[in-house]
Amino acid sequence: MKFRLIAIAVGASLLVGCHDDDHNIIDDNNDDTTQTTRSYTVTVKNLTPNQPLSPLAVLAHNDQYRLFSVGEAASDGLEILAESGDNSSILAEKEMNTNVGYSFSGTGVVLPGNSDTITFTIDPTQASLVSVASMLVNTNDGFVGETQLDLTSLAVGASLNMNMAVWDSGTENNDESAASIPGPAAGGEGFNSARDDNNRVSFHAGVISLDDGLATSVLNATHRFLNPGAQLSITRTE
Repeated sequence: MKFRLIAIAVGASLLVGCHDDDHNIIDDNNDDTTQTTRSYTVTVKNLTPNQPLSPLAVLAHNDQYRLFSVGEAASDGLEILAESGDNSSILAEKEMNTNVGYSFSGTGVVLPGNSDTITFTIDPTQASLVSVASMLVNTNDGFVGETQLDLTSLAVGASLNMNMAVWDSGTENNDESAASIPGPAAGGEGFNSARDDNNRVSFHAGVISLDDGLATSVLNATHRFLNPGAQLSITRTE
């Protein structure tokens, strides 16, 4: 079965606090241990020059679930998202995995320089961690993603700000060909169930592109990206 991302219009980790450590939490008045629900906003900003991000996939879950692990094989749902931008299989984890309590989709494609925000309310006894992912659609199987982000210490009004690295799902060879890039750079094939790469999630080394000497690449210098590829902000609102 193949998915094709329909043509798309072209167009960090810091926690809010007193210093620049990667995991620094403000807890102004976190005395609400008896509160039955908590509300959050999740915002992802696209930091790339010419890599639209596919609609966000956000899961709220317990500590028995991980969206991905570096050095291990991607799940089928992550493969589909990373190759085609289709987030539906990841969102379906809510129905298929008892460790996932909630799933939320972004509103649409996030163009370079733009952001998308998802607002939701959860029961912290059912889900206290969040995972987020989105494909860089002018790649073979590159995605930004974070998993098992712990929300339990966030007080009302506090924010977690994190730079999102670009990962390679390891499920599709990075040939950058017109046939295999699903984004607006080519409009090629999206998901293909065959895994012809190393079959493990790893840090993405970036694209090579035609301008860098890869004669078969449909990409050019504008499609290059540096890490981080996106910025994630999670704010507790209630």
